[in-house]
Amino acid sequence: MKLTNNTALFLLSFTFCLFSGCKKQPKPVEKIVQIVANKPLSAHWTYLQEISKLPQKEYDNKTAGMAKIEGGSFMMGGVSEQARPDELPRHSETVHTFWMDATEVTNAQFQEFIDATGYVTTAERKIELEGKSYPPGALIFDKTNPQLWWKFKEGANWKHPYGPESSIEVKANHPVVQVSWYDAMAYAHWMGKRLPTEVEWEYAASADQNAIYPWGNDFSVATNHANFHQGTFPMENIAQDGFEKTASVGSFPPNANGLSDMAGNVWEWCLDTYHPNAYEMPDKRQNGYFANYVNPKQQKVIRGGSFLCSESYCTGYRAAARMSSTPDTGLEHTGFRLVYVQ
Repeated sequence: MKLTNNTALFLLSFTFCLFSGCKKQPKPVEKIVQIVANKPLSAHWTYLQEISKLPQKEYDNKTAGMAKIEGGSFMMGGVSEQARPDELPRHSETVHTFWMDATEVTNAQFQEFIDATGYVTTAERKIELEGKSYPPGALIFDKTNPQLWWKFKEGANWKHPYGPESSIEVKANHPVVQVSWYDAMAYAHWMGKRLPTEVEWEYAASADQNAIYPWGNDFSVATNHANFHQGTFPMENIAQDGFEKTASVGSFPPNANGLSDMAGNVWEWCLDTYHPNAYEMPDKRQNGYFANYVNPKQQKVIRGGSFLCSESYCTGYRAAARMSSTPDTGLEHTGFRLVYVQ
């Protein structure tokens, strides 16, 4: 399949996305892809259809490497002065019991998926746009250009996160990056699991609904709990936490729910389509998440912050912080983890 967009241009218009799932929890991707009869497939639908045809892994213990998150009710939304408008209003949510990956999906785990399926990530595909063909690539961070921090790098992909000269050879246990939302959905299908909903993600991020961060409220101990940017952003990272870019998963203590790196390291894809005013319209969710949006870019939610988040800029490592990106975008600081509902 040829892409009609790339991660650098952000220009593709997607039609509405409509999933179907079980009554209480979304199902794996092959059960939530629904083709609307007598309507042409958009690039978005075509991608989801391709994913649904991938083989699935056969294994007995689907909860291995996962933490059980007991269901319950909580107050969702920002709790600090740093809370942005899209984190408000705080409101009550109820979550059913689910399992969540204790760590972000690693390069080694993603390699197993690629070897088993032959899947080609979005960053490894040629781009067709307005009758022209562009080479594969993805976005890398350029701290030297304050007007345009992100630039397209030909040859950048999950195996070469910063371009063809880079490698993951000694980073098997680092989180996989330069993977799009579609790539994460494809891996989830292979595993017979799915991406977390935004509600599930925030519920699992902290056992204390009044905590600002996954580890609690004390920012003075942040470097003991998360991989993020210290110093003058973006020019200088003094790396008091020990890492300038990604860290091996589990390098920091898990939160009270047994989950590592829910703050920092890499942003994590969620199932939801991003709405800036999501908390004002919870009745618009379908099966616990937002499937539709009129925004032509069909932006998806990312959570948890990354090694690029700083106290002076995005503070994305707060439990309630929300960001978004287009579903075909590969970024050097974005990965994912999965959930499973028995």
